[in-house]
Amino acid sequence: MERLDWNKLKVFRTVAELGSMNAAAARLGESPPTVSRKIDELERTLNVMLLDRSPRGVRVTTLGAKVIRYADAMADAADGIKTDVSDQGEPAEGAVTLATGDGLAAHWIAPRLPKFHLNNPKIELRLHTTNRTPDLLGGEADIAIQFDEPSKHELITRQLGVLHYMFFAAPEYLDTYGQPTSMFELHKHRLIFHEGYIQQAERWAPKSREFREILDLSLVTNSGAVMMAVCTNGGGIAVLPSYVAELNENLVPLDIPEVAPIRFWLTYTERIRRLPRGQIALAWLKQAFDKKEHLWFRESFIHPSTMKINSVETPDALTA
Repeated sequence: MERLDWNKLKVFRTVAELGSMNAAAARLGESPPTVSRKIDELERTLNVMLLDRSPRGVRVTTLGAKVIRYADAMADAADGIKTDVSDQGEPAEGAVTLATGDGLAAHWIAPRLPKFHLNNPKIELRLHTTNRTPDLLGGEADIAIQFDEPSKHELITRQLGVLHYMFFAAPEYLDTYGQPTSMFELHKHRLIFHEGYIQQAERWAPKSREFREILDLSLVTNSGAVMMAVCTNGGGIAVLPSYVAELNENLVPLDIPEVAPIRFWLTYTERIRRLPRGQIALAWLKQAFDKKEHLWFRESFIHPSTMKINSVETPDALTA
């Protein structure tokens, strides 16, 4: 047991998580034969079989699952050493990488960055946009706002809110083509959809799947910013989160029921939670999506026409 190699345990944890030697090799930056060799050596050291191998992949054995629990505890202890010793008394400075979709990044988070930078000039907040769930344990980001419910027990997570998707159009578009008063009238109009709405139908309400089958889409894009720009310039009716009403006074929220409520989560590692810069970034994000202040993110849909809308603070207002 004195020959037990922590690096081989880390390789085993990665293989077990991904269920594939090749996937683990890609994440670790090693070759599949090297990964396989390290697993073999670890099994010889422990004198147990950790993985059942088959052409369909690998499966963790009962004893392998016990080893993973000890390896997880060792990883937590290693993080604790780094945090409690190396980072003790560390000032609130350095980089924090936040990953989320381009819609929330561009329209809700970015307008609030000037105030964050004003209050925390030594924290470098890196905002990474992505249409997939980032791998926090693999180092792709420190914090994520994601639309897939987190399942990895090594991560800390909390539901941050709900996005309520509804229909918006520019006044000039409505002047030209008229304003629909129900979903049944939408087939007469040019609709703007996000690629994710179509590819991830299971997240959407059944009624949304039904009406998508009978509608003609004039634009499908993977960018929320593109949707907003096209819609604002009269290019059609866009399905956007209800909070857009607070950001763009040139878009009219249509008097049609919401399409779908989509939940989203704040996810982060234990280490970033312990770091001063991480604590500040997390507190700022929780405040930015506070449902008491920002009713858009509550469980129940509230139509913008019933709300008193306050614009997001601009950089000029922050320094006034």
